[in-house]
Amino acid sequence: MDARTPPLYIDRPEDVAVAARALAGGAVVAVAFANFYAIVSRPDAATVRLVNLAKGRPTDQVGSITTGVCRIPAMFDWSRVSPRLPAGRVLALMDALYGAGPFGFRGPAADRLPEHLTQVDSGLRTTQVIAPGLTCPSNAFFERALAETGSDHLYITSANRSRHRTGLPDEPAHWKSGALAADFAHLTDLVVLVHRDEAAARAAYPGYRTTSVTLLSFHAPEGELEEPPVLTVDRHGSLHLDDVRRAAAPLGLQVRLGDTAGQRLRVREYAGALV
Repeated sequence: MDARTPPLYIDRPEDVAVAARALAGGAVVAVAFANFYAIVSRPDAATVRLVNLAKGRPTDQVGSITTGVCRIPAMFDWSRVSPRLPAGRVLALMDALYGAGPFGFRGPAADRLPEHLTQVDSGLRTTQVIAPGLTCPSNAFFERALAETGSDHLYITSANRSRHRTGLPDEPAHWKSGALAADFAHLTDLVVLVHRDEAAARAAYPGYRTTSVTLLSFHAPEGELEEPPVLTVDRHGSLHLDDVRRAAAPLGLQVRLGDTAGQRLRVREYAGALV
């Protein structure tokens, strides 16, 4: 983000329109996303490869998707959900968790989603949908970008460089736009759509860390037939496991940490001029 260029603000409709048109034209957008930032682009394979390359990831790494809140259920194939797990319970849990703040769900992928945005797990093609929560102004940007691209989904990834590039064990997501822009200065078509007040954005989500979202999978529920279905946290991120359990319990669902979620994601620390 060039200091000479006026910032684009997530809560200003004309700026949202500029960023959405740029995304449709092939630009990569770093967007204010609840209390931190995410990177969003068109969902085609070539653009996803470009973003992977810019982050230092393997170019064929599978991506996640985002979309408007009301479109989220259509990203999944509900006919492939286990009969042990009534769809109504999962949808109610989505309403509860997306209604409160940023979160992610992984489940059976709708057939129309491309291979580079899905992965096979437990014999099922799955996709993961990352969304900022119902009240985040980025939802208006997503809807405008979907209209501009003619798609019903976008590619989304964390706003950070890959550990494959930095050599560090973990690279937390950015929650400050200036540091983010510095990390991606090599990306010529980067547009940054910022929080007008980053401190206020963080304060709006007191129960959430400023890092990538917690991700809950529902495509392979565990447990005995006579017991409540057990869903798996694939990534323990911004929302604590205990809060996920509190949302799931009234719906007759249990939640456990998966094998890859034992270590909760760290929050990025800034120093010096990047603060």
